[in-house]
Amino acid sequence: MKIAIAGGSGFVGTALIDELLKENHDLYILTRHPEKYKKQPRLQYIGWLTENAKPEEQLAGLDGFINLAGESLNDGRWTPERKRRIVESRIDACKEMNRILSTLPNKVSVIINASAIGYYGISDKDAFIESSESIGDDFLARTVKLWEKEAAKSRAYSNRLVLTRFGVILGENGGALPMMVLPYKLFGGGRLGKGNQWLSWIHIQDVVRAISFCISDQGTEGPVNFTAPTPVQMDAFGKTIGTVMHRPHWFPVPPFILKTALGEMSMMVLEGQKVLPAKLKEEGFTFTFPSLKEALQAILKKDSHV
Repeated sequence: MKIAIAGGSGFVGTALIDELLKENHDLYILTRHPEKYKKQPRLQYIGWLTENAKPEEQLAGLDGFINLAGESLNDGRWTPERKRRIVESRIDACKEMNRILSTLPNKVSVIINASAIGYYGISDKDAFIESSESIGDDFLARTVKLWEKEAAKSRAYSNRLVLTRFGVILGENGGALPMMVLPYKLFGGGRLGKGNQWLSWIHIQDVVRAISFCISDQGTEGPVNFTAPTPVQMDAFGKTIGTVMHRPHWFPVPPFILKTALGEMSMMVLEGQKVLPAKLKEEGFTFTFPSLKEALQAILKKDSHV
C-alpha cells in the first residue's frame, strides 16, 4: 500500500515506520523539514504545513493516511500557551490532512487518526470500552473531543476511519516510562499519589502491530482503544517496576508535591481511568505483551538482568 504518515518523527511514528517497511508498504512521511532526511527505498519525506508546500502533488494513488501529528503532552508544564499549542497542533494537522485528501481523485482505503483514552474522563471505579460515554470535562477530555470531531470530517474522503485512542505507551526510547523508571534507578521509587488510580498501558510493539492490524482488517473502524487487556493501579505498576529492576518500592510521593512540580500536568499521573481494548479483542488481535511484567521485562532487560 501507498501510505502517508504525519507525525512520523515521534515516538510512535519512528517505530511504526520500521514496522510498515518490513511489510513492504511504500511510505510518504509528511514533515516540515524534508531536507533533513535522505530518500530511501520505499521511504520518502515530503514537506507539509509550511508556506508553498503541496504534498498532494506527490500522493496520487494514496491508499492510506496515518495522522499522528500533535505537540507532545509531556514536554513541560501546561501553561496557557502550551495548552493552546497542544490543541491547535492537533486541529491544524487534521485540517491539513482533510485538505490534502479532498484534492485526491479517489477516496483512500483507510485513515488512522491518533486519539487518546483521555476522552473518557477520570474514574477510580468505572471501566471504559469504545462504546462508553465520556464522563470527562477536564483539559484532556475536552482536547480529545475537539480532536476527534475534526478528524471525523475525514470520513468523507475514506472508506474507513479508525480513531486510535492510545493509553500510556511503554517503550525504551520515549513516552512516559523513562521518567517513571528513573526514581527506581536511584533507589527512590515508590507510590505516586494515592496509588489506586488506574494506569491503562500498552507496549510500543503492540501499538505498531495494532495499527498495522487496523490497516489490514476491513472490519475495524471508529474509536479503538489501544490499551493492554490488563490495566493496573499505579501502586501495582510501581511495585512491578521495582520487581523487574530489583529495586525497592518504598518512597511515596504525596499528591501535593507532584501538583507543585508539574501543575495541571500532574493529572497524567495522579488521575486515570480503566480502559479495556474491547474492539481489538473482538476483531481477533493478539497482544505480544498482555501482562505488565512481561512488557517491563522486555523494555528494562538491561536493568533487570532478565
